[in-house]
Amino acid sequence: MQLVVARIGRAHGIKGDVTVEVRTDEPELRLAPGAVLATDPPSTGPLTIETGRVHSGRLLLRFEGVKDRTAAEALRNTLLIAEVDPEELPEEEDEYYDHQLMDLDVVTADGVEVGRITEISHLPSQDLFIVERPDGSEVMIPFVEEIVAEIDLAEQKAVITPPPGLIDDRAEIASSRDSEASQDSQDFEGES
Repeated sequence: MQLVVARIGRAHGIKGDVTVEVRTDEPELRLAPGAVLATDPPSTGPLTIETGRVHSGRLLLRFEGVKDRTAAEALRNTLLIAEVDPEELPEEEDEYYDHQLMDLDVVTADGVEVGRITEISHLPSQDLFIVERPDGSEVMIPFVEEIVAEIDLAEQKAVITPPPGLIDDRAEIASSRDSEASQDSQDFEGES
């Protein structure tokens, strides 16, 4: 199985280094020197990682045969793709690869069907499940412990405990001040 593990950014310096946007939780495994990666577009690869280092919080890679800034800049926006055994699991017990989560049925803790995971969006603050509902609409569910109670790969489902308003339009009143204001307006109307 092929997984996108990084996207090449701009060239860095004059010796062929490039910045990369890491798209894997295991960069030390997937982006190590000697790794041979397929590419998208395919015409730019395969690429073999010669060196890797962190500079100012960004991962820099140099590929075999890429010796100057011009060659490095030509790789910009190329996706790096690693071959991964589909049976391989992440090291941590509560971690998952995207391909394991795709197409899982999403249900609430009380068994109400929400939909099916069609995409996983990786944002800086958290990951989101993009869930297609039975009516064709989409809902975004934060992949956080407070909301996603259980991932059951054997049953192919994700069990969620959504806060009010996340998957439906029935949000609770956010503060007691709002309910007091509502009560005051009812009292006012009754005094005329």
